[in-house]
Amino acid sequence: MNQQWGPKVEDSEIGPDLLESWALHYLGRYASSAENLRRVLKRRVHRRSPDDVPAAAPLIDALVARYRESGLLDDAAYATARVHSLHRRGESMRAMRARLAAKGVAAADVAEAVSCLRATAPDPDLEAACAFARRRRLGPFRRAAADHARELGAFARAGFSRRVAEAVLACIDVAAVEALARGEPD
Repeated sequence: MNQQWGPKVEDSEIGPDLLESWALHYLGRYASSAENLRRVLKRRVHRRSPDDVPAAAPLIDALVARYRESGLLDDAAYATARVHSLHRRGESMRAMRARLAAKGVAAADVAEAVSCLRATAPDPDLEAACAFARRRRLGPFRRAAADHARELGAFARAGFSRRVAEAVLACIDVAAVEALARGEPD
């Protein structure tokens, strides 16, 4: 699938206007960190004209710096929003940190976003594990016979600790999982 972003131009016409068009189109569709936008634009230039990547790099850096100064790109806000979104989806804290690091978010911004999440939830990993079990139909959400080792493996691959996985899998019904997610005692 060949998707065009912005006006069609010749290879030699990669300049600030085209880069800005690509950047605004991307940011109109996706939330992004500064480093991720930089990577996206460099890939876009490379696809259009591999020889122009070195010449476009300073233009891309200037564009990203300008967007950061204007507030269009805010890594801290991006990290906070992404952490809350991934938490609701059932991602472990470990997986969230890895995803944000892959998007080029600074460790300090990730730590701040995680601490904001910890302030709103007593045990965010346990809440996320309950959502993960619901989404993947594990534990009391399963339809078939239980394979404890397979379910533990799924939790481990998702980045959850054995303690958290065992707590969710020990629940006897859906109501118990919901109570566990809310932090209510047995």
